[in-house]
Amino acid sequence: QVQLEESGGGLVQPGGSLRLSCAASGSFFSINFMGWYRQAPGKQRELVATITSGGNTKYADSVAGRFTISRDNAENMVYLEMNSLKPEDTAVYYCKFLLRRTIYSATYYPYWGQGTQVTVSS
Repeated sequence: QVQLEESGGGLVQPGGSLRLSCAASGSFFSINFMGWYRQAPGKQRELVATITSGGNTKYADSVAGRFTISRDNAENMVYLEMNSLKPEDTAVYYCKFLLRRTIYSATYYPYWGQGTQVTVSS
């Protein structure tokens, strides 16, 4: 059974920084897409940043230039470095992986972490 576990959330003052981590455990063949999403109270879940197996990245306009996504393929982990945090960044942050379960199937399946709370407040 594949599981994703996020860590690194917490309370930070405006202008501060946090680093989120997400690790995959269990049995699988490979990971393609890795991404971070967030959901604020009363709002829909939105894309924050994504990174492909080749290292191509994409960011939401609201975080571009402040957040950096990276991945460690050897450790099956993805990171989100968040700088210059604003109150509007407050949300539950979720990681998402698209992974291939076995060598015998080319299908990629989505898996989500349980979420980690990020609160930006003075």
